[in-house]
Amino acid sequence: MRLLLAGGGTGGHLFPAVALAEQLRNEEPDGQVLFVGTERGLEYRLLPELGWPLRTVAMSGWAGLGCGARLQALGGLVKSLGQARRIINEFRPDVVVGVGGYASVPVLLAARLKGVPYLIHEQNAWPGLANRLLGRWARRICLSFGEAGKAFRRVPLVVTGNPVRAAMESCPELPDGSPVLLVFGGSHGARAINRALVAALPQLERWRGTLHIVHQTGAAEVEPVRKGYQAASWPGVEVVPFITDMASAYARSTLVVCRAGATTLAELTACGRPAVLIPYPFAANNHQATNATALASKGAAIMIEERDLKAAELGLLIDGLLADRPRLVSMSATARSLGRHGAAGRLLAECRAVARAA
Repeated sequence: MRLLLAGGGTGGHLFPAVALAEQLRNEEPDGQVLFVGTERGLEYRLLPELGWPLRTVAMSGWAGLGCGARLQALGGLVKSLGQARRIINEFRPDVVVGVGGYASVPVLLAARLKGVPYLIHEQNAWPGLANRLLGRWARRICLSFGEAGKAFRRVPLVVTGNPVRAAMESCPELPDGSPVLLVFGGSHGARAINRALVAALPQLERWRGTLHIVHQTGAAEVEPVRKGYQAASWPGVEVVPFITDMASAYARSTLVVCRAGATTLAELTACGRPAVLIPYPFAANNHQATNATALASKGAAIMIEERDLKAAELGLLIDGLLADRPRLVSMSATARSLGRHGAAGRLLAECRAVARAA
């Protein structure tokens, strides 16, 4: 099968697409995959590192733009539509999968104009604008959360779950020994989490020399966060802008402090890692808080709304969890029980069904 994966921008859109590509490679070694994104998105840096082919279009987002900027973006859409048509002509996909993000818009439009079947994978409990607009012409919509289907009309819906990379589905049990705290705020980082964690270090003083911290900050926050740890003379810390091998990072971790995007939660449950979830407060329909509540209500995580985030309280919470191994083990087991394993295989099966019906 020849599979074209369109979209990206953030890890939440990109990583499920990578998991789907890996699934096709495992099942069909001769299958062909092509990603289409933009030079602004995470895909432009990450996919070459992972060895996946990428073509780009000159599309840009609309959110937060004024009238003049939107007219420029409309011009970019016309240009990127032409680019997408050329890409489809050259690659000749059997099926196109839109994974969300503005890069998917011209590609799915071009697929419709050329009569190439496409489906959409929606990661969140409430769909983004690109998927809502283009879902009306999709052959089917594959959902991570059944409630997202309310946004679509007269399109076949299938709940596949959110694909995660294979290495995460074989993540080991919670490690013994000295604890490792994994901190991240999504692929671009989160200033509120970064600053709160550094300010919480005084409450973690008894773990000095024992606790190892792995902190993904996002590119813009590396130096301020690094200087914060240095000012506290905190040993045993890795401060990085981005973690490419998240499966290894999860495998090492005892506890995770992070946002609550759908892909992050799929990874946490696949790996069975207890978490302190701090939802992004400006997500559409506040879906990250909904995501986090689903895990917290089952006992797999603890949720703190960003408006309630106080460094000292965060530090005391982390300190108490690290000192309570039985609770961490219980949270880990509950998280793992909530995982929807095999989502990549289910999504690939839907791709094949769409291709056969074309």
